[in-house]
Amino acid sequence: MDDQYYTIRAPSQHEIKVKGSRFLAESEVVASVEEAQRSLERIRKREHAATHHCYAYRVGISDQMRFKYSDDGEPSGTAGRPIYDVICGHDLTNTIVVVTRYFGGTKLGTGGLAKAYSEAAKLVIGKSGVRQNYITASLKVEIEFPFLDQLLKTLPKYAAKQNKAEYSDRVTLELEVRKSKVEDLIAEITRLSAGNAKIEKNQRS
Repeated sequence: MDDQYYTIRAPSQHEIKVKGSRFLAESEVVASVEEAQRSLERIRKREHAATHHCYAYRVGISDQMRFKYSDDGEPSGTAGRPIYDVICGHDLTNTIVVVTRYFGGTKLGTGGLAKAYSEAAKLVIGKSGVRQNYITASLKVEIEFPFLDQLLKTLPKYAAKQNKAEYSDRVTLELEVRKSKVEDLIAEITRLSAGNAKIEKNQRS
């Protein structure tokens, strides 16, 4: 559905060793290209003695999605793309994976490098876990008291939740609901209130 997307659950680190070389993989949640670049620079600064800092990131959803990957001096196609393929394989966005290599003295060849970078990325994402997220809309609903109990009982049907309530001569509720269920919930509220509810909608993620 167009209102759901996946990110890692939590930032993680995982290290593997292949023929003396250390591959330190790190995953982070990033909300923008700029945030991804800051994450990369922070790792580069901290691991300044490393041979390579290969990475891939993907941010945004649908037609707003942007991505980038880099071999950072490794043979073309042996590092950044394998990392990116792992991110795509988990259908992740708003995620960066950086794999820092400390050369151990033995060349691995293009196949060996691609395998090592891919494996490091898979393991760190596995350690991070995957979380399902939803694009939601906020509804401000003003309704009369006699309809309140019935409205609250119907919220679970639309996977909606109440974030706030204010009481005066009428009740004003702030509801949060998945984008794909907004119109159905609005129709239900309108039906329950016999058209007397006032509803304002704002989209957010």
